[in-house]
Amino acid sequence: MSPVVTMSQLLKAGVHFGHQTRRWNPKMQRFIHGERNGIYLIDLNQTLERISDAYTFVRDTVSRGGMVLFVGTKKQTQDAVQSFAQGCGQPYVNQRWLGGMLTNFETMAKRVAKMKDYQRMRDSGEFDEMPKKEALMLSRELTKLERNLSGISMLRERPQVVFVLDTKKEHIAVTEANKLGIPVIAVVDTNCDPDVIDFVIPGNDDAIRSGELMCRVISEAVQEGQLMRSKKADPVQAPKVLEEEKEVDQEEAKKAAAADFQERERKIASEITATTETSEEQVEKEEEA
Repeated sequence: MSPVVTMSQLLKAGVHFGHQTRRWNPKMQRFIHGERNGIYLIDLNQTLERISDAYTFVRDTVSRGGMVLFVGTKKQTQDAVQSFAQGCGQPYVNQRWLGGMLTNFETMAKRVAKMKDYQRMRDSGEFDEMPKKEALMLSRELTKLERNLSGISMLRERPQVVFVLDTKKEHIAVTEANKLGIPVIAVVDTNCDPDVIDFVIPGNDDAIRSGELMCRVISEAVQEGQLMRSKKADPVQAPKVLEEEKEVDQEEAKKAAAADFQERERKIASEITATTETSEEQVEKEEEA
């Protein structure tokens, strides 16, 4: 099996650069390879191992029907979180983590339903029929709801995994997941606490390329899990699908045969008509002669 990522890819993305030596968490010491110019260097051999473990966990979870919530609200991670989450059909939070998104999920679900109702009203033209002031207020509220909740609108229940790009920035998300027993996968830099994370990926949580690489890894794990899930469903669905395809093929064959028969009948009729006309012309010529 080929590696999920290579050492070269990690180096190019700058995953090995930690924080300044004066800004560190001693609990991360076991993941530190050394230091250079006052910057801690992360042991990428451990990073590779941890990425592989996280990849396998995500793949297997998704293959059982689970969902992964991507979380990254820092400016340099927002685009990667949204694009890779959408690319594999998973929920995401890339603007602001609202307290209670996990622990008070029922209330969040109601707010999502409210957002969808406003969207329906807007799309159906109901806003245009309202007084301008009321329509403006609802439009502003909808914009705010979409900014904060559009990424989780697909969630019908709490996610089975939370993937975080910066555990300090997203400490509320991590705390809520811990409280509910939801496994957390996170990129953990040298200034963070690894003890609150289930699947620690030692790495640079600030660099854009590092964040993109980690998002891609989790996205690919999700896609492989989805493929595994679809293959598991095939043995049940395959007989029905094959039977339906067989019926369609038979029906198309019948139509083709009927069309071919009609075409042959038309040609025969045309040939008979042509022969008759030729015979009549020949008789007329003989009579004239």
